[in-house]
Amino acid sequence: MYDSMAKWRLSMQNSFEKVAIVGMGLIGASLSGALARSCPEIRVLGIDVDADALSEAESRGWIQEGFAPDDEGLPAALLSCDLVVLATPVPVAPRYFALLAEVGYEGMVTDTCSTKREVVKSAQELLPNPSRFLPGHPMSGSEKNGIEGAHDDLFDGCHWILCPDSDTPADLFASIHDLLTTLGARVVSLPRELHDGAVAVVSHVPHFTASSLVELAVRHADGNEQLFRLAAGGFKDSTRIAAGSPELWTGIAFDNAEAIASGLEEMQEILHEYSDALRREDRSEFTRLLERAAKARRALPAKWIPASEDLLEVRVPLSDRKGVVAEVTTIASQVGCNIQSIEIDHVTSSTAVLSLVLTDEGDVGKLSLQLIRAGYRVSFNPLFAKEAEDHE
Repeated sequence: MYDSMAKWRLSMQNSFEKVAIVGMGLIGASLSGALARSCPEIRVLGIDVDADALSEAESRGWIQEGFAPDDEGLPAALLSCDLVVLATPVPVAPRYFALLAEVGYEGMVTDTCSTKREVVKSAQELLPNPSRFLPGHPMSGSEKNGIEGAHDDLFDGCHWILCPDSDTPADLFASIHDLLTTLGARVVSLPRELHDGAVAVVSHVPHFTASSLVELAVRHADGNEQLFRLAAGGFKDSTRIAAGSPELWTGIAFDNAEAIASGLEEMQEILHEYSDALRREDRSEFTRLLERAAKARRALPAKWIPASEDLLEVRVPLSDRKGVVAEVTTIASQVGCNIQSIEIDHVTSSTAVLSLVLTDEGDVGKLSLQLIRAGYRVSFNPLFAKEAEDHE
């Protein structure tokens, strides 16, 4: 099944001929590599202040042209692109929103920033058509930084968050969604106002928790060098992310300070429940805490490999109602359904049908119920992998 899905992804028609990636760090360089691997027909431009990073990306065949931010040819190069991806730290993004506005860029824009509040605010203030900006965030990374840690398969099987809103054009979401699934990522729709709180819990707080575990070991290693020799297996696995760039993670922390601080405080409360049960010698309470965590952890899905070749097409007639794509794809993500492909079938000049191809996971019954409750008419049609290729 995996091979069939991979071939299907490769058969999908991309909407982009030329993509500009701003930032040749870990994420930006890996994205350029993934495009070179899966979409060699797309021409990729790299933009970075580091000439060595651009040279390395070009030598790997990941970009065809490299530009410094102050290169005279950059404005014309940007205007020739269908999509601009900002793979920069949050504080750098406004500079490029302003540049895109200055040169009159009218194409699609997305980003890979770890937080969304400030990025979305800047896009709204600086871009002449902010609806053409679709916030994004790949939930993937490495303890290694820069292009030295970049890999063309970094996004295989990773969740890539997209944050459409009521103004996001359906065709814009479909184009970027299909590009990302072609690269092997799994797209999750999330309201942009919920993004920072969600990633604080599942990504940012765990990083600082891992750093705290290392600090605990460091404090007890003084005069006891054997401690770190024993720190293998689970300790090394659970603290691997603590080796990430302190400068990068300090930036993330202060970009998302309120949500992270709240998460860390809640983490302290949870740890206190464990220590309190131990102090009171309450074995039943301690066991209950462990059982609750164990049950939740076992319920997490293993790495995604669809169990059968059966796919499902969901068709939703579109109306004049704003935000249809944002609402429908968010509902699908909430019930665990993975959207492998999106098409907008324009029936007439004023009517269209949103066609989603789902893999065999998630609660389709709940998806149907929630779509109907939201006021949509919906139809389902079984679809096999070969039919899906023809469907594309």
